[in-house]
Amino acid sequence: QVQLVESGGGLVQPGGSLRLSCAASGIIFSIYHMGWYRQAPGNQRELVALITSGGTTNYPPSVKGRFTISRDNAKNTVYLQMNSLKPEDTAVYYCNAAHNTPYWGQGTQVTVSS
Repeated sequence: QVQLVESGGGLVQPGGSLRLSCAASGIIFSIYHMGWYRQAPGNQRELVALITSGGTTNYPPSVKGRFTISRDNAKNTVYLQMNSLKPEDTAVYYCNAAHNTPYWGQGTQVTVSS
């Protein structure tokens, strides 16, 4: 059974930082492209960071320079370091594993507010 379990969300002030983690089980983690997506109320789910099986990363302009995705294949874990957080970063953040079949985690809430 495939499981993606996110952790690390919470409430942070604008300008602060959070580090999200996603622990995967039930897949050959190293061959999967891993991504972080987010969905705010009333909005579509959007990609915020992608790391390929080979380690290539990609970010949309809205988070580039502030967010960093990384992976530890030995721990079957992908991370999202989020710095200089803004209120508009508030959303539920989801982990995604993509190969032949995509898998999703349950999501973790990130709230940026003073």
